Amino acid sequence: MNSRESASNGARTPKVRRLRWRWRSTWQWEILLVVYAVYDGSRLLVHDKQDVAERHGRDLLSAERHVGLSPEHWLNHSFYHHGWLGIPADYMYATLHYILTVGVLFWLWKFHRQHYRQARTWLGLTTMFGLVGFITFPTAPPRMLDGSYGFVDTLAEHASIGWWGGGGGTPKGFGDVTNEFAAMPSLHVGWALWCGLLLFRYSRSRVVRVLGLLYPAVIAVVVMGTANHYLLDAVAGVGVTLLGLWVTGPLLRLTGRLRRRGGGAGKVAAAHLPSQRTPLEDEENVQAAGRRS
Repeated sequence: MNSRESASNGARTPKVRRLRWRWRSTWQWEILLVVYAVYDGSRLLVHDKQDVAERHGRDLLSAERHVGLSPEHWLNHSFYHHGWLGIPADYMYATLHYILTVGVLFWLWKFHRQHYRQARTWLGLTTMFGLVGFITFPTAPPRMLDGSYGFVDTLAEHASIGWWGGGGGTPKGFGDVTNEFAAMPSLHVGWALWCGLLLFRYSRSRVVRVLGLLYPAVIAVVVMGTANHYLLDAVAGVGVTLLGLWVTGPLLRLTGRLRRRGGGAGKVAAAHLPSQRTPLEDEENVQAAGRRS
C-alpha cells in the first residue's frame, strides 16, 4: 500500500467509525420505537375486550383465593386508609419504573459498557414477552373490577396531589394512549427485577446491592396495594424477566455468529473488487518502481 492509499484509508477511518456509531445509535432508537408501537398496538387490539379482560381479572383473583394467597385486598385497604403509605406508593408506581429503568440502563452504558449490550437485549426481550401477554391475555386490574370486590383506586383518590389525571398513574391527557388491560404480566415488577439484579451484580456499593434486591419486592407490594396488579401478575412479571434472561445468551451468540459470517463475506467480496485506481495512477506507480530499481 502506497502513502497515498494509507492517507486515504486513514482519512476514511474516523468517518467510517462515526457512520457506524450513528447507525448503531439509530438502530437502538428504532428498537425502542418498535417496542412502543407494539405496546400502542396492543391497546388497539384489546380496546373492545373489556368483558374478557374483567373476566380474566376475576379468574385470577378466584385462583389466588382458592389457594389462600390473595394479599391484594388487605394491601389496598391499608394504602387507602393510611395516606403515609398510599401517597408515596402512588408516586412510586407512577415514576420509578421509568426513572430507575432508564437510569440503570444509562449507568451500565456509562460505567459497565461491556455488559450494556446484554442488559439492553435482556430488557428488550422481557418487554416483548410482556407485550405478548398483554395481547393474548388481556386482564383488567383489580381497580377496574366492579364495586362488589371492594378495591379502591388509590391513584384516583390522590389525583389532586399528583400529576396523573385519574387511575393508572398516567399523566393528564394520556389516558387514551395507554392499555388499561395490561395487568398480566406486571412489567413494573419485571423491570424492577431487571434493575435489582443488575445493581446487585455490578454495583460496588453494599448498600446499593441490598437496595437492588429489595427493590422488586417493594414494587410488587406497591402494584398490589395501589390495586393495579394481582399477585399472579407479579409472579408472571418475574417469569417473563427470567425468560428474557434465559433467551438473551443464545440470541446474542446467534447474532454474533451472523455478524462474523457477514463480515467475512464482506472481506472476501472486497478482495475480489477491481482496482479503483485510475490508469494515470498505475502509470505513475510503474515509473516510480523503475526509478527505484
